Amino acid sequence: MAGVFSEWRKLPVSLSELCINTTLRCGQSFRWHNIPESQEWRCVLYGHLLSLKQDSSSLYYRAYQSQPPPLPTPPSSEIPSRAQSNTEVGDSKTHLLDSQDDHLVHILKHYLNLSSNLTDLYAQWSSSDPNFKKKAAQFSGIRILRQDPWEALVSFICSSNNNISRISQMVEKLCINYGPFVGKVDGRAYHDFPTPEALAGKDVESNLRSLGFGYRARYIYQTAIMVSQERENGWLNGLCNPESPAFGVEAKAGSEMKPEGREGYREAHEKLLELQGVGPKVADCVSLFGLGWGESVPVDTHVWQIAQRDYRFGKGSHKSLTKATYDAIGNHFRKLWGQEAGWAHSVLFTADLRSFADRLAATKKVDVAVKEEDSEVKIETEVTTAVVLTAPKEEVDVKLEEEPEAKAAQKASRGKKRKGSTEDIIHASSTTETRRMSKRLRQ
Repeated sequence: MAGVFSEWRKLPVSLSELCINTTLRCGQSFRWHNIPESQEWRCVLYGHLLSLKQDSSSLYYRAYQSQPPPLPTPPSSEIPSRAQSNTEVGDSKTHLLDSQDDHLVHILKHYLNLSSNLTDLYAQWSSSDPNFKKKAAQFSGIRILRQDPWEALVSFICSSNNNISRISQMVEKLCINYGPFVGKVDGRAYHDFPTPEALAGKDVESNLRSLGFGYRARYIYQTAIMVSQERENGWLNGLCNPESPAFGVEAKAGSEMKPEGREGYREAHEKLLELQGVGPKVADCVSLFGLGWGESVPVDTHVWQIAQRDYRFGKGSHKSLTKATYDAIGNHFRKLWGQEAGWAHSVLFTADLRSFADRLAATKKVDVAVKEEDSEVKIETEVTTAVVLTAPKEEVDVKLEEEPEAKAAQKASRGKKRKGSTEDIIHASSTTETRRMSKRLRQ
């Protein structure tokens, strides 16, 4: 399918409200392809291949467009004059482009969740939590994406005992093998996410196993069967937060917030647990990133470590990550951060990822040397900034109550020697400023 990208268009969003380089890398979505040469990100959303890039003041987007079909030729008796024809064709094309652009803006505003004022939310969370306030400055602009519920469900089934890089590879394989082809750019084919029906075929499980999905192949296949054949049409989208519904659905007022979350959130969480490969943590990820339930707090090993280190969990009845401890951590954060607790939790989760460790490891040293030379005083100020980067280890998500097959796979993986070095790499930059002044002025 031949085509080209349209011109870049601006969607005014500052870095304080959205930082795509952080938001698209922090383990929410696994389909965005980064192109370092042009500093852009590409993904297929609702059948459209979109590219994003950002500077300090705005977000820019463009869409891949296949060659449009020729306009239909009217009957000879209806052919207008050349001047009239050119005007009408031009107006038709302009209207078509404007209509498509409005649709793309609607998609982006929904997907990037731009209706919420993030600056106000950060201020609210910082005022109630000193630990959040300490780390938020280095991680501004992290938004919770409003993803398609089905994509979120399958993606987080793949997350069991996995890391972000491998999850992304699995999701890419799903799209290439079962998703609709949209276009090819610079030798790379782009596909949309496969439907439940596409993943419910009789050979899907065996094929996914051959592609390296392991026990997750059965979970994906069986869940696709349940969603496409055993649940009513639209069942998954029906679990969405009415205040943050699926794309194209009008928002409605929600229910009262409680310490354990709103009634609709608890109901959605329990129904997700009925599906294959879905435990409490996966259900919370789907609830937060796919169903729009902002109070959902996924608790994995990273969040458990944060709760122990910064929020005094790990003692008394919460010495280990049991179901009771899992619920207690979620309730604690909901009480601390409010209705968007899952959003605040994602900021701290991102701050804890090794891939972002450089933001918290930067140190600055200032040396000032004063030398007297004849009638002048020379002042040299040297500022050295050092950033310690640790070679990233696998970011492992451990799901509660693993299936026997998953436990065996996890045990086997522990026996394998980890590849690569974990030595620290220090990057340093130094600037020196020299000023001279008269001894008379100094006195």
